[in-house]
Amino acid sequence: MRVAVLGVGAVGTAVAELADTHGHTVTALADSESAAVDPAGIDVEAALTRKRETDTVGKAGRESALDGEYDVLVEATPTTLGDAQPGFSHVRAALESDRHVVLANKGPVAERFDDISRLVQQSTGQLRFEATVGGAIPAVSTVEDFGPERIKTARGVLNGTANFILTRMAAEGLDYDHVLAEAQDLGVAETDPSFDVNGTDAALKCVILANVLSYGTAGDPDEAREFTLADAAVDGIRDIPGSALRLAGDDGRTVRLIGEATRDGVRVGPRLIPENGTLAVSGTRNIIQLDTEHAGRLNVSGRGAGGPETASAIFSDIERLDWPATSAPANWGVSDEWPLPRPVIALLSRCWVPLGAERRDIVSSQCSRRWRESQASVGIGYDGYRNGFSLIGQNSYHVAP
Repeated sequence: MRVAVLGVGAVGTAVAELADTHGHTVTALADSESAAVDPAGIDVEAALTRKRETDTVGKAGRESALDGEYDVLVEATPTTLGDAQPGFSHVRAALESDRHVVLANKGPVAERFDDISRLVQQSTGQLRFEATVGGAIPAVSTVEDFGPERIKTARGVLNGTANFILTRMAAEGLDYDHVLAEAQDLGVAETDPSFDVNGTDAALKCVILANVLSYGTAGDPDEAREFTLADAAVDGIRDIPGSALRLAGDDGRTVRLIGEATRDGVRVGPRLIPENGTLAVSGTRNIIQLDTEHAGRLNVSGRGAGGPETASAIFSDIERLDWPATSAPANWGVSDEWPLPRPVIALLSRCWVPLGAERRDIVSSQCSRRWRESQASVGIGYDGYRNGFSLIGQNSYHVAP
């Protein structure tokens, strides 16, 4: 796809640098003041070099990135609270132009979820926000695929800075101030760590999950309850003494900053948990735990922050979007009947074909024939939950509707 990236922090930079390896073209890259724009694709390395040397990525104004040619907007500007600006305006501009949006910025979906959902309803563009919750961890997509109505509670360790501090305090018997200084020296904690250690970051992530559960279950957005940061009960870790960790350790337990989201509310705070329990992840590692209606407890753990890690979630989101035929990757061939690509992976893989009901039989027969022509083994089955076909075979294909 043609990708416009807003924000050149760790995440935006990683997306711009890695886009080509995922088959995408960066047509715009913008910081808070300037932009590099080219409908044929910008020189990412030159733009980032210019940013380091002159503190601007290009000669154009920032707004030109939103006015340019792109299929998906990656909104990776810093998270802001309250009105979630300017991120919300960026999302609105893209959706009102019927473009797709992928968020790394938590603000729009943590503070204005209802407004965002209504913008999506009125647009042919789609919005995804995996990267707002757990970095590389597929938290939102797991809830989505499993079914929000089948998830009772989402909880977990959702802030790497706080978890690093608590892990070190427990392991070394050190006090908070000592470990915080160490974390800042290592670059794990910001100079002003308030967003992390006060629980705000974890709370925003839980608010997003609560909105996913609420809106994903409601039949009508008007019936869903919207959550914002103001609705969350939040306690941080600043006041936890080292002695509390030592006493917990003597009893076979430890302390973690745990966030919990349900359809009824959000709460974040330090919790005593078994020191060898599932939630007792160490260092900067994160974990999401889902209590399901029939399948028990699901756990997904991994790196919850970092440029390349969070970029991986963004690219996963992009792959879930409907691809315009004009944006097929360069190694794809397009036939006169269907934009079937050449084989791109000689492995057993799956491909998604979103289709209306009236085209299922046509596509089933055409796909079967073309897969036979490529001498690939293929199975085609209708997946009612996703409203389309799953294709399974030895080559990876994308078939546009």
